Amino acid sequence: MPSAKSPVPTSPDTLEARYALVQARVADAAAKSRRKPSDIILCAVTKTADPEQIKGLLQLGHRDFAENRVQQLIQHASIVEEYLARQKLIPSGKKLSADPNDTLFAASGNSKRVELKPVASLPGAKEGVRWHMIGHLQRNKAKKVTEFVRLIHSVDSLRIAEELQHIALKKDHVIEVLIQVNCMGEEQKFGCPLPAVIPLAEQIQSMINVRVRGLMTMAPYSDTPEDSRVCFTRCRELYEEMCTLGFGERESPFNILSMGMSGDYEVAISEGANIVRVGTAIFGAAKTGPEQAELPEPDEE
Repeated sequence: MPSAKSPVPTSPDTLEARYALVQARVADAAAKSRRKPSDIILCAVTKTADPEQIKGLLQLGHRDFAENRVQQLIQHASIVEEYLARQKLIPSGKKLSADPNDTLFAASGNSKRVELKPVASLPGAKEGVRWHMIGHLQRNKAKKVTEFVRLIHSVDSLRIAEELQHIALKKDHVIEVLIQVNCMGEEQKFGCPLPAVIPLAEQIQSMINVRVRGLMTMAPYSDTPEDSRVCFTRCRELYEEMCTLGFGERESPFNILSMGMSGDYEVAISEGANIVRVGTAIFGAAKTGPEQAELPEPDEE
């Protein structure tokens, strides 16, 4: 079972207050690393959220959501799609305003702008909502996920990359992904081992319809956020090495580093993360287990 981060010890009582606190901490961490808050994508992980909380976050203007299980992602994306459709029918209702060509941030130290534009054919895309798949992806569920997500964070093998290429080729569109890196060599955790990341990226780079946008990692469990730094440092160093090797292309640059969750996102930002994945710090603690807990499901081919 992948590692879990402990919920943030002190948490405000309301969703709005928790969200504001996380935004403030992201902004503070960004400033300390000489970046702007807009340089960081805050991905709200909905694993512990109920439908009303998801709708509440939409009302606050949030647009990037993430899930680590396919079935929950589909359910929550459907809730968002239905909610946004109803908003259009209520003239006096508070609506999300989003430019479909919006650029969320520019990577620090990189002249290329990092763009995650919504795709018009995806649920909620016209309202600027983007879904991220952050959990282990099985081949038999890959097709379902590609119908909903804007970015897949968890590609860790050639096998799943080839499946995504097969799906994308049939649909005649491009799928953008991150390679999940198992930086600490944890046997119980998914992810590509550090020495195998560059060879995997080279193989994916030869595919027409799958593009590697960067790296993702998840630090081992610890009650102390600072303990995550060694993991994040290793991932950042690999990311920087791959940037110097010329990964990426003009249409889809290699410029995303997804690191950090509720227990350690500030440390991740200090180490260069430009996507953080925060769940319990926004929605509250899980009712059935830790935020990052994920049980592997049977891979039914």
